[in-house]
Amino acid sequence: MYKQLIVIMSFLFSLSISAQDIKLNAPNKDGGKPLMQALSERKSSREFQDKELPVTVLSDLLWAANGFNRAANRTAPTANDRQEIELYVTLESGVYWYDAKNLLLKLIKSGDYRKSTGSQDFVADAALNVIFVADMNKASSREYAYTDCGFIAQNIYLFAASENLGSVTRGWYDKDVLAKLLDLPSHQEVLLTQTVGYTK
Repeated sequence: MYKQLIVIMSFLFSLSISAQDIKLNAPNKDGGKPLMQALSERKSSREFQDKELPVTVLSDLLWAANGFNRAANRTAPTANDRQEIELYVTLESGVYWYDAKNLLLKLIKSGDYRKSTGSQDFVADAALNVIFVADMNKASSREYAYTDCGFIAQNIYLFAASENLGSVTRGWYDKDVLAKLLDLPSHQEVLLTQTVGYTK
């Protein structure tokens, strides 16, 4: 009986220290700066602190980026409402898929893979790297997929400015590395990455 208890306790302890799905909060739609002020303060940053974002900020950021603001529609438009862009994120704890419908970050892989998201040194330190993935089977065209990706990136920029965070979009990354990291099928393609965090 004592040995069984030790085994059970060890198992429960191992679960508690491993990365898991992250339940996000409902967005705070009353926060942030006025739009014109956020536009005025929008900029690209490339020096970040190695400091985590609180779940409340992470929740609001992802909702602002590409969450659902109506029953079936999102905060960012897509051509013909194809909604072909999905967001993945790297945090210190792991790689996650943003399940916007259920306000959840679904764990894809445990571990710190931030440095895999780009060639610049700062990607390994920043709290968050967003990976934009397009399902080309859903997209109206490749050109529209890139355009739709831009809408989401600007939402992130404006949220970052509104919350005194730094952000920068990045095209300097290895698509094959990211496709393997995310275990993407051939019809899904990485289009862009964006770093967000507290600036130095």
